[in-house]
Amino acid sequence: MIPHETILKIKDAVRIEDVVSDFVELKRRGADFIGRCPFHNEKTPSFHVSPTKGFFKCFGCGEGGDAITFVMKHEGYQYVEALKYLAQRYGITIVETEQTAEEVEKAHTRESLFDVTKFAASTFKSNLWEHNAGKAIGLSYFRERGFSDGTIEKFGLGYSLDTWDAFTQTALKSGYSEASLFGSGLALEKDGKMYDRFRGRVMFPIHNLSGWVIGFGGRQLSNEKTGAKYVNSPSSEIYDKSKVLYGIYFAKKAIANTDMAYLVEGYTDVISLHQAGITNVVASSGTALTHDQIKLVSRFSKNITVLYDGDAAGIKASIRGIDMLLEKGLNVRVVLFPDGEDPDSFAKSHTAEETEKFLSANAVDFIRFKTNLLLEEVGNDPIKRANLIEDVLGSIALIPDEIHRMVYIQECSRMLRMDEESLIRKLNYIFREKYKKEKNSGNNQLVDLAGEKAVVSQPSPPAPPEKDEEKGIFLVEKDILWLLVNYGNKEIEPQLSVANCVIKFFTENEMSFSKPHYQKIFDFVKNACNDSENPHIPDVQEILSIEDEDVKNLVITLASSQYSLCYESWKKKGIYVQSEEERIIDFWNSYMYEQLLAYVNEKIEKNQQKIEQEEDEEKQFSLLSERNQLNAMKKKLSEELNRIVR
Repeated sequence: MIPHETILKIKDAVRIEDVVSDFVELKRRGADFIGRCPFHNEKTPSFHVSPTKGFFKCFGCGEGGDAITFVMKHEGYQYVEALKYLAQRYGITIVETEQTAEEVEKAHTRESLFDVTKFAASTFKSNLWEHNAGKAIGLSYFRERGFSDGTIEKFGLGYSLDTWDAFTQTALKSGYSEASLFGSGLALEKDGKMYDRFRGRVMFPIHNLSGWVIGFGGRQLSNEKTGAKYVNSPSSEIYDKSKVLYGIYFAKKAIANTDMAYLVEGYTDVISLHQAGITNVVASSGTALTHDQIKLVSRFSKNITVLYDGDAAGIKASIRGIDMLLEKGLNVRVVLFPDGEDPDSFAKSHTAEETEKFLSANAVDFIRFKTNLLLEEVGNDPIKRANLIEDVLGSIALIPDEIHRMVYIQECSRMLRMDEESLIRKLNYIFREKYKKEKNSGNNQLVDLAGEKAVVSQPSPPAPPEKDEEKGIFLVEKDILWLLVNYGNKEIEPQLSVANCVIKFFTENEMSFSKPHYQKIFDFVKNACNDSENPHIPDVQEILSIEDEDVKNLVITLASSQYSLCYESWKKKGIYVQSEEERIIDFWNSYMYEQLLAYVNEKIEKNQQKIEQEEDEEKQFSLLSERNQLNAMKKKLSEELNRIVR
């Protein structure tokens, strides 16, 4: 069997648009891609791929699923065969083994680490809002930094009490083991006693791509204390700082929608820019940029803008990381803030509009930025100038695309006042040296990751349309689930989300969904919202974790949109069109009354059947009275929907 860790590694590496584009010509449409479906013959593209949500959907034949499903359907593979194909494509080695007792224990350890970090995030958050010390020290610090309560809540910021072992003892009393506390790095040991790693610090939870808390960053507030200003969770079974970008969970949708990511250094840079309305931003959290971090952000966009403060030493130290971005084929731009400013301070001292305008106006292509930066240092020194040229060409040599390289050569020729031919000769020399080095190390051969030439299966005929049994109450329920899946976190009123409204509505009216897989989705969202330790509204990816094919197919259908309206184009013509998201309150009110009306109509029908079957006059009278009440309710609901009741 394929180890669970390997499956997760494959899923993390896969970019669905890459996998599908091996077989289908895709064109970008907004945040998604569109092409002709490979599963049925069609002239007009109706096959959609969503990088953000990680699935495909054909609105012609109804096929849908994730990257693994696509490979299974297209190539006729079984699940394990599809995993092996994707592993080979992304260069991941699979070692199949029977699951040993140790592996079972490792899986259990991972689960316990997720549990204890979730508990820690909840405890630190509770300290911040409810404990006197948390409010006086932690909450006041965040507010002094200019963070609104909504922003503090959004990022789950917290406070660890300034006592020796307050959190450790709370966790132990709540049933969490010493092993999980040590394994997660939340607790340390000295002289045989356990103590808190993060005591007396404001806490920044670090989320993975799915939104689970996997680690923490803790900032020291007192200047009198010794030790590092920031302390991070150590590496564990669930946390590796080289593979995580702070804020990626909150930014992934905005990055895909804007097709661009801002890269900053620290937690507060991310939070301040989010508060300013710039949500497509992530941080390397003070570490040097790694290949895994680049791979993570490139899943959502190939365009990266790196934001720097005026610290020249810091810029030079991070240039190697930008070279890595170029090597991975990303388009890199740089924004340099004025002296004494960084993304955090700039966002707080300027309006959201001013910040966005500054970022847009000052973004410079990296090669041009690097060339100018180095030119300032060399002056008229010919040796330094020669080194500069070699340094810049070294960056250009990393760019995979030949056309992009030639454009940069032309730009550098102008900036460095050198002829293109000389630069091209030097670039070719760099390539030859690189080839020799790879040849000597045995890495000069090209590898066909797909193995033998795949035999493309014959496209299957379009699936017959489903029987339209979903009328009346079923359609209304589907509409409500559409709201729940796509806009569950949208606020209808302050502090009252769509998800909370749906849950409250169904609970108060003692109603349930008519189909089991409809109810499963509702119950899953309800349980997540009512989670005592980590109440949250699950997104599409989390809902798709439900192990039920009917549920997955429905969620993919609900989360897919065949059409998208270009609101900006209409605005340029002076026509304001409300977006789908802006009309959610109207949708909710309409669906709420539609659902109740369908429910009442069903009750009236059942009531009529009982009247016709009942022979006892007294019971008949009671049923007639009930019908009058139902008819009165029907009339009221119909008036709300502006309908005429006959």
